[in-house]
Amino acid sequence: MKYDVKIIKIENVTPDVKRFVVEKPEGYKFTPGQATSLSINDGTWKYEERPFTFTSLNEDEFLEFTIKKYPEHGGVTKKLHELKAGDELIMGDPWGAIKYKGPGIFIAGGAGVTPFIAIFRDLKSRGEVDGNKLIFSNKTSGDVILEDELREILGDNAIFTLTIEENSDYENGRIDEKFLEEHVDNFDGNFYVCGPRGFVKDILAILRKLGAVAESLVFEK
Repeated sequence: MKYDVKIIKIENVTPDVKRFVVEKPEGYKFTPGQATSLSINDGTWKYEERPFTFTSLNEDEFLEFTIKKYPEHGGVTKKLHELKAGDELIMGDPWGAIKYKGPGIFIAGGAGVTPFIAIFRDLKSRGEVDGNKLIFSNKTSGDVILEDELREILGDNAIFTLTIEENSDYENGRIDEKFLEEHVDNFDGNFYVCGPRGFVKDILAILRKLGAVAESLVFEK
């Protein structure tokens, strides 16, 4: 099913990430971690659908999407970043394989953290954050999405690493086998992985090598 929804508000999150607050159709529900398809209700843009993750909660009166601009991806996210309050989007039903199944390690690359935002917000609202850890990789400190909120929710269990910028306030380097061995106590629990396709492929291969079983790996297939 398709829904026409107006943008209520747009805010900057990082230099290339914006928060879109949009109307919520009556009765619309999703599971934290899920996504939907969005297109811009304007001329031929309405046929250019792209997947985006909800970062709001079901009990919110609105829907929220935290969207990074990728100028090289056909221009859709660039066009989205040019919109303003009052413009209209076309939204589909919720879908997606990323769903919370119990405490575990969340591993994100860049905007891949977005499905985890709704999960962490939901866990916080229910007082069930304990036992979860986030390992979040970005190029620079300026790229980190909602760093303050994630630190507030997870405390010392929020680990941020930078791959380009050298900064003593963060870990430095890519999430590789050595990095995971240093930051993961055991590999018997749940692992949630999201990010660019190559990132997810590499992380899953490392986790399997370190002993994680297929049933414990949660990612978008």
